Amino acid sequence: MAADPEPRLVSARPVLRARATLRLAGLMAAAVAVLSLGAMALQYRLVATRLTEAQKDLLSADLSGLGALYDQRRIIALRQAIDYRAASGGQELLLLTDRHGRILAGTEDRWPADVAPQGAGFDLSTPQEITRGTDRWMVVARELPGGFGLLAGRPLAPVDATLAALRQGMIGLALALLAAAALVGWIAARQVMGRIGRLNRLADQVAAGDLEARLPGPRKPDEFGLLETHMHHMLDRIESLNRATHRLSDTIAHEMRTPLNRMATRLSAIKDQENTVSQLREEMRGAIRIFDALLDISRAEADQGSGGGLLPVDLSSLAEGVWELYEAAAEEKGLIPVADIAPGLMVLGDRTLISQMLANLLDNAIKYCAPGDRLGLTLSPGPLHLLEIADSGPGLPRGMGDEIFERFTRADRDRGIRGHGLGLALVRAIAMRHGAKLSLPATDQGLTLRLEWQPLPLAEAGCLRREYLDQEEMPLPLD
Repeated sequence: MAADPEPRLVSARPVLRARATLRLAGLMAAAVAVLSLGAMALQYRLVATRLTEAQKDLLSADLSGLGALYDQRRIIALRQAIDYRAASGGQELLLLTDRHGRILAGTEDRWPADVAPQGAGFDLSTPQEITRGTDRWMVVARELPGGFGLLAGRPLAPVDATLAALRQGMIGLALALLAAAALVGWIAARQVMGRIGRLNRLADQVAAGDLEARLPGPRKPDEFGLLETHMHHMLDRIESLNRATHRLSDTIAHEMRTPLNRMATRLSAIKDQENTVSQLREEMRGAIRIFDALLDISRAEADQGSGGGLLPVDLSSLAEGVWELYEAAAEEKGLIPVADIAPGLMVLGDRTLISQMLANLLDNAIKYCAPGDRLGLTLSPGPLHLLEIADSGPGLPRGMGDEIFERFTRADRDRGIRGHGLGLALVRAIAMRHGAKLSLPATDQGLTLRLEWQPLPLAEAGCLRREYLDQEEMPLPLD
């Protein structure tokens, strides 16, 4: 239940902007990196398959050649060919054994223990992979007619070396891609954050009451430029409607107050009807006060956020003066007034408006409290000067909160009490005029209104004129 007179439509804190934008940029960079890594993994798989197939083709050619020799001259031709190739020192594995497993020819001195002959043909079906030392080999083992064993193989070391070099290159390329994606994402995020920051700063200015605020400089012909154009059109429309509303309110108030004043003057000429004249004059004075209050609210809202016309004000002295005026009224009604006002607290403001606001709050509290209730005014220093007016009266009706600051808003139970529901509306307008935060903190009993003021540094308060304080008159409260 808090009435914040300072709208907070958009949070323009850089940290929050950075989180959302950087998260989006990070996701884009991660997506690019994942796609790139996937493409490299697919390329690696294709290269590995192609190199393995090349080794298979070489082994198949070896088997075909050995098969052709066997068809011509059987084991003798195979033995001669294997002896010749073993002597040449080629990168291949060849072995020929007799039916008892004795080596007849080959590049090895014994048959590998982890290889068993499979089939009798010279085709490439059922190839096996074995490891000798740190190298892998692709081999084919056959049992030829007569119990002779034949082993032919090709090394896979060239494939492994090529794939190792390819992996190393891909890792370097992946790191470069990640760094490039992060850099591009960061640059893109910076640009997006800059454009969003312009819009957020404009929204903050408008939320602070500056409806004339606009984005400086030319707008680019892109999506952000179009959004800025739409925001400018929207603000132009809002500003136009706002001016029209204020102009209409002021006109109605001025036009109605003048004939009422004339009617009040003419009533003075009526004789022998004093009671009727007195009642009519009081009704007219009440109507004029309503129009005056509406004009005051309109002026305060129109000046919101402008900062013009505000001077250093000794809030402590001002609060003490208003409190002394209403303390006697509170005691007269039987209330228990208590004040705790810290001295020397300065703010930037309009002394007349602040006095009007304090008078409204105290008069409102006295009006609704019953004898024996407590009425307190507290002003304490801090990062924000804290001004509280609290009472132990009936408080707000259930379900009513910030709407009590709307014009002509009154609780059904209070219809019999004097007032028009404009006093708190003026309080909120004055608080907004000064940039003070108005709230209704939760209480166990009664009603508390809290105002938080931006303090004025003592160095800036040095221009305070004592005579200015002394010349101001205390305004009457509005109800």
